[in-house]
Amino acid sequence: MLTKVKNTKAARVSGFRFAIIASRYNGEYVDAMVRAAEKTLAEAGGRTETIRVPGAYEIPVVAARLARRKSSRCAAIICLGVILRGETTHAQHIGEAVSNAFAQIQVETGVPVIHEVLLLENRQQAEVRCLDPEHNRGVEAAQTALEMARVMASLR
Repeated sequence: MLTKVKNTKAARVSGFRFAIIASRYNGEYVDAMVRAAEKTLAEAGGRTETIRVPGAYEIPVVAARLARRKSSRCAAIICLGVILRGETTHAQHIGEAVSNAFAQIQVETGVPVIHEVLLLENRQQAEVRCLDPEHNRGVEAAQTALEMARVMASLR
């Protein structure tokens, strides 16, 4: 069952920088997640840098570069994309490669990588998870990034 995004009032995070890396592929859906994530972070006082890449497969290399960047280090990196399954296993391979890369990047660098590259069965699932304000995974990604920024800051 798909749960609604919690409508929580985020604590202020002034001074925290966040990166959003988003795929241009399936742009209608990804753009809605980007707008929702940017709005959620801005309302919490976070500063954002949004970078667009061609597809989901290209997101990890940018995430790795940003996570290793010494100047203007990110409190968290949000990765947004939509992969729709087709008639072959190609989508599954991309989804697995992206997921594995995100886990590796965050463990190696200590920078949280928020995984909202969605592997979905069809456009209807994408509409619910990306275009419906009650379930928009961009909001959920931003809320997770805010929480992880606070957690990581408390561990210093």
